[in-house]
Amino acid sequence: MATTTVSLQRTARFYDSTIGKKAVMAITGLMLFGFVLIHLLGNLQLFLPLDASGRYPIDIYAEKLQHLGGLLWIARGILLGAVILHIWSSISLARTQMKARPTGYSKKDNAHSSYASRTMWISGPIIACFLIYHLLHFTGGQVHPDFQPGNVYHNVVRGFQQWPAALFYIVGMLLLGGHLEHGFWSLFQSLGVSHPRYTPILKMGAKAFATLIVVGNISMPVSVLLGIVK
Repeated sequence: MATTTVSLQRTARFYDSTIGKKAVMAITGLMLFGFVLIHLLGNLQLFLPLDASGRYPIDIYAEKLQHLGGLLWIARGILLGAVILHIWSSISLARTQMKARPTGYSKKDNAHSSYASRTMWISGPIIACFLIYHLLHFTGGQVHPDFQPGNVYHNVVRGFQQWPAALFYIVGMLLLGGHLEHGFWSLFQSLGVSHPRYTPILKMGAKAFATLIVVGNISMPVSVLLGIVK
């Protein structure tokens, strides 16, 4: 019992430190990066043709996910925990930085910072709101014009045929891209992977990953609006 208490105290002290919060942000960020990529690969089945039985592959994929039962809810719980820890660590770090420099800079130099890094504080909350809308739109169907449980292909097409919703998704993905690019690069810095030789490669990798996610996700509402996917 005493050993467990000491371990919990050490964990709490580590998390209270700046290094601990950055480590938590890096680990949870890596988990969220993985989810975003897997989620995209699953959704891109929207473009696949009907199978031999006349069903859309994305509907079959969604049905298989539902058959996971308890495992699916465990995965959702872990993902939700990662999101909460990621947001809380970000807020805590921001507060620590504000306390360290309460008066701010007399003249702020943005020459060595990217637009994405300077807007992380606003893109994060917007993405969180986008996630809530996404769940109400395609998971629960509360804000969907013609939601049919289990009919994913229909729900996606009908949902994106409403241009305000499609436009909102496109803007949300652009913000997500900037967030991912800076977050992916910051992840390696937080984990101590920083070297002049590897920095350009890591930055290119972060940009490529963010571009892949943005283009892949935007291709769906754009294809529906253009009538490519009907």
